Amino acid sequence: MLEARRMTTLPRRPLLLAAALAPLAARAQGSPAGVIEAFHAVLLDVMKNAQRLGVRGRDQRLRPAMEQAFDLPAMTRISIGPAWTQIAPADQQALVRAFSDWSIATFAHRFDGYGGESFRVQGENTLQNGDRLVLTQLVRTREEPVALNYRMRDSGGAWRVVDVYLSGTVSELASRRAEFTGLLREGGAARLEGELRRRTATLLAG
Repeated sequence: MLEARRMTTLPRRPLLLAAALAPLAARAQGSPAGVIEAFHAVLLDVMKNAQRLGVRGRDQRLRPAMEQAFDLPAMTRISIGPAWTQIAPADQQALVRAFSDWSIATFAHRFDGYGGESFRVQGENTLQNGDRLVLTQLVRTREEPVALNYRMRDSGGAWRVVDVYLSGTVSELASRRAEFTGLLREGGAARLEGELRRRTATLLAG
C-alpha cells in the first residue's frame, strides 16, 4: 500500500458511490479476483476524490467496501496468533472492532490522493490449503508498478481477504504478530485494544 500523489478533483455526487459499491454486492459471491477488482474500483474512486473527502470522509467511504471484501474478524485472529484462544469472548469482540477500525483508517490515510494511478489484476494462484492469492499491481504514471497481493479465503460461500502482502511478498498480518503479542503480554487485551484505538485516532487526525 502506498501513499498516492495528491490531486485536486471536482466533487462527485453521492450517487457515484452507490454505483461504485454496486459491483461489490454483485460480485461478492464470485471469483476472488472479481472481489478485488470491485474493491479496487471503490478505492480508486476514493483516491480521485481524496482531497474533497478528507481522511474521515475517505474512512467513511471505504468502510462498507472493506467490511464486505475483507474478513476483518479472521484478520484479527490471524494477526494475534495462538494467544487469541486465551482471550475472553467479550475482549475478542472489542479487539475485532478496534482492529477493523484501525485497518480501515490505515487505507484511508495511505490512499490520500490521485495522480493517474490504476490497479491491475495480474492473476490468481490456488494455495495448498485452498486459499487463493490474487496478484495485483498499483500502476503509477512515472514510477514502476508496485505489487499488492491479497490472500482470499472462502467464508460462508464468499471469497474475502484474510491477508495483504505488501510489495508482493510481505505479509502485513505476520509483520504485526510479534508486536501484538508484546502488547498482550504488557497489559492483556485492554492494552492492545487501547493501542489500536490510539493509532486509529492518530491516522484520522490527518
